[in-house]
Amino acid sequence: MLVLGIETTCDETAAAVVERRADGSGRILSNIVRSQIDEHAPFGGVVPEIAARAHVDLLDGIVANAMREAGTGFAQLSGVAAAAGPGLIGGVIVGLTTAKAIALVHNTPLIAVNHLEAHALTPRLTDATEFPYCLFLASGGHTQIVAVLGVGDYVRLGTTVDDAIGEAFDKIAKMLGLPYPGGPQVERAAASGDAARFAFPRPMLGRPDANFSLSGLKTAVRNEASRLTPLEPQDINDLCAGFQAAVLDSMADRLGAGLRLFRERFGAPKALVAAGGVAANQAIRRPLREVAAKAQTTLMVPPPALCTDNGAMIAWAGAERLALGLTDTMDAAPRARWLLDANATAPGKFANTRAGF
Repeated sequence: MLVLGIETTCDETAAAVVERRADGSGRILSNIVRSQIDEHAPFGGVVPEIAARAHVDLLDGIVANAMREAGTGFAQLSGVAAAAGPGLIGGVIVGLTTAKAIALVHNTPLIAVNHLEAHALTPRLTDATEFPYCLFLASGGHTQIVAVLGVGDYVRLGTTVDDAIGEAFDKIAKMLGLPYPGGPQVERAAASGDAARFAFPRPMLGRPDANFSLSGLKTAVRNEASRLTPLEPQDINDLCAGFQAAVLDSMADRLGAGLRLFRERFGAPKALVAAGGVAANQAIRRPLREVAAKAQTTLMVPPPALCTDNGAMIAWAGAERLALGLTDTMDAAPRARWLLDANATAPGKFANTRAGF
């Protein structure tokens, strides 16, 4: 089957065509992504109204390019999938409405995809990963450890009680005067820094649950930065290195707890999967490999282009659902919030993220 996927939940306008073969394997025929970084950079973060207008201006052309690159027409599609949430509601409306129009005109099934499920299922597209596996989903809006038991079958094992990891990286970058987007800037500065210079806390270390907390660490960085003001370039590098090292140590400990909970409840996972924009950070690969090895499982990280938001992951999630006969009606509603595990409850407040999730 061929599925068109549309992604407009935040600041990437994306469309892709993916093929799902009869044996369950996948192939990306096209994957067009237009980042809005330049539009949002002057404001130091994503401005929802600007993002929504950009999606309106760009999406039709990107869908046309995706179809052209895939060498197919709308009549050949088996389904049209769009990210229906969670995300910036204006952008979600643009993508879902466009998908509905295509599905209606061409009498094609519609699949309203949970953006988080798309991240969760990406390793099945790239590496044919078998269920069940443990997902570490880390982005600007989310930090979760999830048991992926099957399509539509997810159990959240841990989450953040305050800041998401990507959100914390962005806020530290802004605090230190680094350009937007902040995450890659912090990683770049950390490479030239001394991580041992500052004794930053490792939040939640040793707790039996698998939850995360980064607000205290963020405050500790702010306090050191204030003490050193005016900051020299090496101060910034060292602060970034110390912050990143603390995040990685905390992440490794929390993932270890999550994998233990997974094994207790569901047996041995087939893999530890890292997905979301933070998974594109190269510094996290070593601790991820160490955690996976300690848990006697395989680490699976999709290519960087498929870790960040893209249309291929939406198309693939749509194809996986369509293969099970799971489609949606034209009444499918856009959602600003949409839990992956419907039974999950937050251990604290949800992160007040740049994407408004």
